[in-house]
Amino acid sequence: MRRLSRKKALSLVRELDAFPKVSESYVETSASGGTVSLIAFSAMALLAILEFFVYRDTWMKYEYAVDKDFSSKLRINIDITVAMKCQHVGADILDLAETMITSSGLQYEPVIFELTPQQRLWQRTLLLIQSRLREEHALQEVLYKTLLKGAPTALPPREDTSMEPLNACRIHGHVYVNKVAGNLHITVGKPIHHPQGHAHIAAFVSHETYNFSHRIDHLSFGEEIPGIINPLDSTEKITYNNNQMFQYFITVVPTRLNTHKISADTHQFSVTERERVINHAAGSHGVSGIFVKYDTSSLMVTVSEQHMPLWQFLVRLCGIIGGIFSTTGMLHGLVGFCVDVICCRFKLGVYRLREDVQLHNQMNNLNHHQIPLLDDHVPRE
Repeated sequence: MRRLSRKKALSLVRELDAFPKVSESYVETSASGGTVSLIAFSAMALLAILEFFVYRDTWMKYEYAVDKDFSSKLRINIDITVAMKCQHVGADILDLAETMITSSGLQYEPVIFELTPQQRLWQRTLLLIQSRLREEHALQEVLYKTLLKGAPTALPPREDTSMEPLNACRIHGHVYVNKVAGNLHITVGKPIHHPQGHAHIAAFVSHETYNFSHRIDHLSFGEEIPGIINPLDSTEKITYNNNQMFQYFITVVPTRLNTHKISADTHQFSVTERERVINHAAGSHGVSGIFVKYDTSSLMVTVSEQHMPLWQFLVRLCGIIGGIFSTTGMLHGLVGFCVDVICCRFKLGVYRLREDVQLHNQMNNLNHHQIPLLDDHVPRE
C-alpha cells in the first residue's frame, strides 16, 4: 500500500511539472540560433556586471524634521586672517538676547597676510571646487561619501620662514553660543564687557591703520568633520578703503550625517554677502569691520547613506536574465517566421530547392509510367 501511495504521489507530482523536458533527438540546432544565443549570453553578462556595480553603489537620502533641541549649545569654528595687527582688532559675539559671548576660545596669532605659492595653489583649488559645487549640487553627495578620504581642507602651513613683517592677525579657535540668532563681528579695538552692552576700545588706533582686507580660511558650525567644504572656506576680500564694512548673512541648518564611515551632528549653511564703504556725509552709516550675522533654522536635515538590499539585487538580476532570454527567443522566432514567409513567397533559398526537387520527382514519375506509342502499330507475327 505504501508503495502504491508513493507511486501515486510521484505520478501526481510528475503531472504538475511546469518544465517538461524535451528529448535531444527532437531538438534542432541552427547557426542563426547559435548566433542569437551568443548575443543573448553576452548581453546577460554585460548587464549583470553593470547591475553589480549599481548594487555596490550607494546614494544619499534626505529627511526633514523639526529641530526640537533648543537647550544645546552651537559651536562656531573660526579661522579668519585680517590685514591688521593683532593689538588693533578684536572679535566677539553678541546674540539676539543681548548676551555677550566671551571670546576666550579665540586665539590671536600674528602672521603674514600674503600667501606662499603653495598656499595660493591650495586656495585656487578650493575656490574651483566651490564654484563646481554651486553648479553641480550632486557633488556634495560625493563629498559626504568620501569623508576622511580626501585631502584636508585646512590651509597648509608656510613652508619657509620669511623675514617679512607680521602685518596681519589670524583669529582662530571655536566658541559655544546659544542656538539663537547672533552677530560675530571683528572690528577695531579690543572688546570690553559691561552690563549696559559691549564696546570696543578704538580711541588709540590710528584711522590710517584701518584695513579690513581679510581671508576666511575656515568657518563652520557644529562638529568639525574633515573633508566637508563650507561655503565661505577660502573666501578672500581685498579693500583699499579704510572705512569698509563687510557683512555675511548666514542661515544655519542643523544636519545629522549618517554614512558608512562616520556618524556626526554638524550644520550646513547658506550665505549672502554684502560690502559697502562707510561714508557718513553720503548717508552710509555704520562701523568699519567684518560682521557675520547668523540665524538658525527650525528644520533639521538627516542625511543617511542608503544601499540596495541583497534581495532586490537578486530580483533585478533574475529579471535581467529572464527578460533577455525570453525577448531574444521571441525575436528569433519572429524573424525566422518573417524570413520563411518571404522565402516562400519569392521561392528563395530552401523553398527554391524544394520546388526543384519536387519538379524533378514529377519528371521521373512521368518517365517511369509512360507507355510507348509504337507498340500499338507493330504487326504481330
